[in-house]
Amino acid sequence: RAADSNKGDYGRLLCVCGSEGMAGAASMSVSAALRCGTGLVEVALPEAIYPIVASRLAEPVFTILHPKPDGFASRRASAVLIGCGLGKSTAAQAEVSLVLKESAVPVIVDADGINIVAEHIDLLHECRAPLILTPHPGEMARLLKTSVADVQSNRHETACRFAAEHNAITVLKGAGTLVASPDGRLYRNTTGNPGMAKGGSGDVLAGMAASFAAQGAEPFNAAAGAVYLHGLAGDRCAARFSQTAMLPTEIVGMLPEIFREIGR
Repeated sequence: RAADSNKGDYGRLLCVCGSEGMAGAASMSVSAALRCGTGLVEVALPEAIYPIVASRLAEPVFTILHPKPDGFASRRASAVLIGCGLGKSTAAQAEVSLVLKESAVPVIVDADGINIVAEHIDLLHECRAPLILTPHPGEMARLLKTSVADVQSNRHETACRFAAEHNAITVLKGAGTLVASPDGRLYRNTTGNPGMAKGGSGDVLAGMAASFAAQGAEPFNAAAGAVYLHGLAGDRCAARFSQTAMLPTEIVGMLPEIFREIGR
């Protein structure tokens, strides 16, 4: 980081995340984005969970979402994360549609955002901006209208085909997470462990990828870098707390020491 830099030099991330009962997903994704260095994070969320998320995180700017969302096009952002704990309500569907249609900056779609897209797959082709989708095998099966067994039987071909057909960087999560680009690039991750197979780990990953994209990383590199560092932090957690007891929030907690080592 340059000595004369300011928060404007490190991106502005808009996170459209969370719903009643899913405040934790919003908190974890935003916390991960903050830990990965984003200059400013704005969280758009329902009023019902605002007190919960705001009591956990002091750093973001908060915007209350109303039942009929509008105005996403006027928001200043260098990347958008949508879907973590979003739910599948009518309002959530409208939010996903608006972001995909209006965004001129990279969009990271996770969790319920993916589930909404699975029911309206043409939305992907209405997006003008770079896209990153982060499905686990069940979500990929819903996107492709197939079974988890089919997805897992040929993960490489599945990820590459989906990325090419829908012009979306595709992060197919699981053991040896794959990151596939529409241009044919494919990375297979070498970090991570079964202790990460817990609700919330994906929210952390989505926040990390969105942070790097907001800071200007090329979207494919943002996704691949996030996957690698997410797994590395997970390995540190397993070594310290065990695969059984480690928690997704502790993955976020390992990021500072990793970035300190990178800085050296």
